[in-house]
Amino acid sequence: MIKYIDQAKISHQRVLLRVDFNVSLSRDGLRIADDARIKQALPTINLLLKNHNRLILISHLGRPKKRDLKYSLRPVAQRLQRLLPAYKIRLISDFQNPIDQRMLAKQTDKELVLLENIRFYPGEKKACESFAKELSLLADVYVNDAFGVAHRATASVVCIPKYLPSYAGLLLKKEIMMIDKFIKQSKKPLVAIVGGAKVSSKIHILDKLCQIANYLLIGGGLANTILAAQGYELGKGQQSYEDLEEARRLLYLAGQRKVKIILPVDAVIGLPEVEDEVGEIRSITDLPLNKYVLDIGPATQALFGTYINKGKTIIWNGPMGYFENPSYSNGTDFIFYAIANNSQAESLVGGGDTIAAISKKEYLDKITHLSTGGGAMLEYIEKGTLPGIEALK
Repeated sequence: MIKYIDQAKISHQRVLLRVDFNVSLSRDGLRIADDARIKQALPTINLLLKNHNRLILISHLGRPKKRDLKYSLRPVAQRLQRLLPAYKIRLISDFQNPIDQRMLAKQTDKELVLLENIRFYPGEKKACESFAKELSLLADVYVNDAFGVAHRATASVVCIPKYLPSYAGLLLKKEIMMIDKFIKQSKKPLVAIVGGAKVSSKIHILDKLCQIANYLLIGGGLANTILAAQGYELGKGQQSYEDLEEARRLLYLAGQRKVKIILPVDAVIGLPEVEDEVGEIRSITDLPLNKYVLDIGPATQALFGTYINKGKTIIWNGPMGYFENPSYSNGTDFIFYAIANNSQAESLVGGGDTIAAISKKEYLDKITHLSTGGGAMLEYIEKGTLPGIEALK
C-alpha cells in the first residue's frame, strides 16, 4: 500500500525528495527554456516546507556520462530561488565532500538544498545499494515525486526506500490517479494515437492499447515500419527484419481484437539534413527512393481528424514526424489542435517529445491531463505499476 504525503504527518523532519527537474535549457545552457517540471513539483515542496521540514532535493538533468558542468543543476537552483523567494536555495556540488556535508548538517528549515545532478555519480545508474544507503543517511524520510523517472530502476528511485520511511508526493499521486482513470473508467470510443520511435521500443504498449482502444492511429517512424510490413516502399528509411516481424504480429493482433488501426495515406517527404527545405507531399503508394518520410500529409491529417472527433477518450504519445524542423511539424500540430478542439473528449497526453513538439502552448489547458512522463506513462498503461511505485509499497 502506497503512503501519500497528504495522508501522513511529516513535520520537522529532514526529507530526501526525488523530483524530476530534467528541464530543457537554452542553447548556451545557462538559462531554463521551460520550467514546467519545476512548477509541477511546487505543491509537494510547499506542503513539506509548510510543515517545517528541511528538504534535500535530488534530480538528474540530461544523460551525462561523467561529471560535466554542461549538465549542472545550477540554472535549476537559480529558477527555484525565483519561485521560492522566502527560502535560501543551496546547490550542493558534492554531497560526499566533507565541506558540503558540514553545510548539509547546518541546514535550517528556511533553507532548501538541491544536490548536484545525481547522474554525476556512477552508483545512481547502477542502482548501487551502498550509494543509496549513503544518500539515505542525509535524511529521516524519503518522498518520490518524480513520475517521469519512476520507470527507471536507479538508486534514487528504487533503492533509497529500503532504508527510509517512504511516501509518494502529490504529483506522483496525481499521475497515478489520472492514468488509472483513463485506463479503468474510460468512455468509449477510445482513440489512441502513437507516434515517434520504432515498433520495437513500443510494441508492448501497442499490445496493451489493442486491448483497450477502439481506434489506434499510428504516425511517425512507427507508422513507417508498419506500412513497410504491408509491402509499401518507403524511400530511404530502412526497417530491420525484427521490427517488420513485430509490425506484422501487431496487425494480426489488432485484427483478432477487432481494433481498427489507422495508418497514413500520404506523407511529407524530404531530407532532414537540408535546412529550410519545403517538404513535398506524396501518396504512400508513390514515394521516391531518394527521400525520407518526415511527416504525415494533409490527407492523413483529415483522416486522423475524423477519428479524433469520434473519441470520448483520447490517449496520445509520440510526434507524427520530424517536428524539430518546422517544415515537418504540421502533422504533430494538427493532432494537438484536433484533440484540443474535441470538447466532448477527455484527453491524456504524455512524452517529453510530444509536449515539446506542441508549438501553441496556449492550447495546453484544453488537455485533460498532461503527463510528466513519456516512457513512464506508457509503461504504467502497459503494466499498471512502475519500479518506483513498487519501491514505495
